[in-house]
Amino acid sequence: MVIKAKKKRKPTKKKSKSQKPTLSKQEIKLRQKQRSKAIKKVISSSSGIITAAVVIGAILFVVAGPKLAIAGGGGILIVALSYLYPDMALWGFLIYLPFSGTVTYWIGGGSPIFQLAKDGFYFPALLAKYKQWKSKRMPMIVPKQLKQPLMVLLAICGLTLLLVNGLQQLKPAGEKPILLGLMGLKSFIGYLPLITCAYYQIKGKKELLFLTRLTLVLAIICCVLGVIQYQFLVSGRCKGTDHLTGDDLFKATLDAKCFVGGSLVFSPSQNMIRLPGTFVAPWQWAWFLIANAFFTFASAFSDPSPLWRMTGLIGMVMVFVNAVISGQRIALALVPIVTIILLVLTGQVANLKRFLPILAGLGLILGIAAAASPEFLQERVDSFVSRWNASPPTDFISEQFGQSSGGQKGILGKGLGRATNAARIFGKTALIETYYPKMIFEIGPIGVAGFLYLVTTMVIIGFKSYRSVKDKNLRSFGASFWVFVLIISYNTYYYPLDVDPVTVYYWYFAGVLFKLPEIDREERKKLIEAGEIDPDT
Repeated sequence: MVIKAKKKRKPTKKKSKSQKPTLSKQEIKLRQKQRSKAIKKVISSSSGIITAAVVIGAILFVVAGPKLAIAGGGGILIVALSYLYPDMALWGFLIYLPFSGTVTYWIGGGSPIFQLAKDGFYFPALLAKYKQWKSKRMPMIVPKQLKQPLMVLLAICGLTLLLVNGLQQLKPAGEKPILLGLMGLKSFIGYLPLITCAYYQIKGKKELLFLTRLTLVLAIICCVLGVIQYQFLVSGRCKGTDHLTGDDLFKATLDAKCFVGGSLVFSPSQNMIRLPGTFVAPWQWAWFLIANAFFTFASAFSDPSPLWRMTGLIGMVMVFVNAVISGQRIALALVPIVTIILLVLTGQVANLKRFLPILAGLGLILGIAAAASPEFLQERVDSFVSRWNASPPTDFISEQFGQSSGGQKGILGKGLGRATNAARIFGKTALIETYYPKMIFEIGPIGVAGFLYLVTTMVIIGFKSYRSVKDKNLRSFGASFWVFVLIISYNTYYYPLDVDPVTVYYWYFAGVLFKLPEIDREERKKLIEAGEIDPDT
């Protein structure tokens, strides 16, 4: 019996990541020439704009002073460049957003022109992107499942603007109801097109990681500035409001602004602290911290780089510290709750060992704070408990629903913008401090039903999107973004969807969430071509 020796198979060579196609000298020269042409084109197109901006700024400086010179010259420059380079403008928009309050009050002196500065990035870029999408026949509404609910909501808003605001326009009351309605519509869904912008801007994993890391760095910078602001107030470098008397001890005022941001209250003798961080007002800072509880968590548990995961943990610590020292009860309550919800819903409980460093860091910081000033932590807890007992959120929300529906005639509400603070320059507005009651007041129950139809569709699409992703890091990012969209969609306490920064983050990160399945497919395709994964897995 002859036993044949088995032939040894030759090992198949796998393509390594480091292998890159070599370029010929001619191809390298061609690329350098193309890059040089692109740079020259940017310089030539920008030089005229910069010159015009400088000339107009100089004229305004002589005629109207430095603030209008900055607003006029800088505004022309931003608007023109944003139209020419819309992708860069959208990144600039996201970067400027957290610092807009500081720029408004420390450079612009509270000028309304500076309050609209962020839209100088957004609207020209949106117009330019719209023209690009139209010329390339790209869908304007993505995903396509959003088209029907969006059309329904727009139809309801159009009817309200025409039949409610339009009829109010006929009454000579010294108001401008149509303009008030348009301003209300802008605050309501003016940033909804960011879904499409984000969907097309985040082309792949590279752009996704740039976005998440940029958001993380901005959060850390703003939180560091928030800590410095608090230290300036504690040390007496900024006066705060503790030296005032009567009701002034409890009112946020621009006269007390400190280091960054706008109006604040700092009356520790009355257990009253409300800090704005880098934003215009304290409640904006609170919702910035809440939003970044989601984004820092996403980086800490989903970024493929260990360095950036550690940076994400640092970001989580900084967000929590600012939630404590800012005096914002809603942030103090929601930041830890959000973290717990994310741990459970994203499945990161299994990776709890990653969370141990942040627990240790928080324990150390809080331990030092308790040893240095035990009364401070007790004051924060007492303030939260006393506020809850005095006005439980459930009672407050039900009271707001009763207030907004009282005297309601018809099903289209009392007019767009009628409860929007930003629209008050065009007519009388009501103060309603919770979101869904505010919507009932403005666009009626049928409008609320239309909005719920839209956001519920977004939540369902978002869930299906992230659950279809196979890459564990992308899936984890998607889970964090989906929980953010879910909570903000149905939140009715206060109105974060009406103001910075949540009104931007909500729509933009929804677009990113919807893009994840496509990014996942592209990444898998690259890995399959490189021979690193089996196509059947």
